[in-house]
Amino acid sequence: MRRYQPTTLPALAAVVPDDDVVLAESESEEDEYAALMTAADLSAGRVAGLPDGQRRRVVAVFEAGGSELVAVHADTADDAEPDDDLAWYAAQELDSLTDGIV
Repeated sequence: MRRYQPTTLPALAAVVPDDDVVLAESESEEDEYAALMTAADLSAGRVAGLPDGQRRRVVAVFEAGGSELVAVHADTADDAEPDDDLAWYAAQELDSLTDGIV
């Protein structure tokens, strides 16, 4: 099972831990997606007031009980709609996602 951490591009670049974690109810695809979208909604509330290029919903994904980053889901542009799909980034792509943020 995975945990879904809502965040922002600046916080992701700074690798800031957060207590506002969303856990899927089970390992089913539907529950994992629901957890992802709940975390995306929480992330949307954090981006107001951020500068251009940083107002994107970002969700960091970890294995439950672990601290290793598995993947990141993020909007591809600022001010996305709540129902817009998030792009998927592998952990090794983190530098390209946060390039120029910090």
